Amino acid sequence: MSFVITGLSPRPFQHLFGLPDDLLDPQNIVRRTVHAKPGFPCRITLEDAEPGETVLLLNYESHSVPTPYASRYAIYVRESATQASTFRGELPPVLTHRPIALRLFDVNGMLVGADLGLNADLKAKIEQAFARSDVSYIHAHNAKHGCFAAEVRRDL
Repeated sequence: MSFVITGLSPRPFQHLFGLPDDLLDPQNIVRRTVHAKPGFPCRITLEDAEPGETVLLLNYESHSVPTPYASRYAIYVRESATQASTFRGELPPVLTHRPIALRLFDVNGMLVGADLGLNADLKAKIEQAFARSDVSYIHAHNAKHGCFAAEVRRDL
């Protein structure tokens, strides 16, 4: 089963890019200068930001559904991000070389399964999940920190 992984649209974040810290602070947004790679995974480009770049650390609602599984948590976005990256049938860089938790959801936003994977194993687990008729979409989370990494959909 083929799948597609698309980064978040930069549009909801663009008004924050370049704002001075004193305007970010009241919104609970923190600007960080990247000092290591990997370590600062951008949810727009689906790549780890490069050392020297700036990213914004902010709270993001990744699963806006009227169920107990609604979710929000901290994510990084690159201030230089201009468009979302798309990966068809392959894993984006932010999903490789780190353990990833997969949360499988049905069409109503209810959790119907979960799994853990790493690299090629992760790709196989995504394909296996979409072989199930009750799985509508998947949320990938960084297993260690628990933060949302990307949404995975069937590639129709």
